[in-house]
Amino acid sequence: MRFAYADPPYLGCCALYEHYHGDDGRCWDHLETHAALIERLAVDFPDGWALSMTSGNLIQLAPHLPNGVRVAAWAKSFASFKPNVNPAYTWEPVVFAGGRRGDRERPTVKDHLVEPITLRKGLTGAKPEVFCRWVLDLLGFEPGDTVDDLYPGTGVMQCVVERASNEITFAEASA
Repeated sequence: MRFAYADPPYLGCCALYEHYHGDDGRCWDHLETHAALIERLAVDFPDGWALSMTSGNLIQLAPHLPNGVRVAAWAKSFASFKPNVNPAYTWEPVVFAGGRRGDRERPTVKDHLVEPITLRKGLTGAKPEVFCRWVLDLLGFEPGDTVDDLYPGTGVMQCVVERASNEITFAEASA
């Protein structure tokens, strides 16, 4: 199966990333840029995909999401707090679609993860390895599958994919 993961600059947050233009030269501070990304994910990755966003953008982006998506939550057990912002932003939605269907042989994957943020990775919003593995599990990733990391940033997702590709499958483990 071929999956995609997208962690673009979040809506309204371009200044944090020093990146103002997304796909096709569009600005990430514009809703239309994110809507185009969602459409691309749905069309180009019918096997499954996952998209990170902020909790503050979920309602804005929801009308652009296709039917059948699910929303999972990454709860950050440690997160940076902004002065005078209350309550603090300590969770992020991960919208996902498709993926390999579970069965009784596969361990159940929860639709939430509690994991601290990463620090000093060289990129604002860099995801921890445990988060990347959780996204793969949400999609039902197995060795032989591929994942297109559309915004690779630090490259951690690809490292986790390579490691997961070398693991034995659940079917192999139970044989």
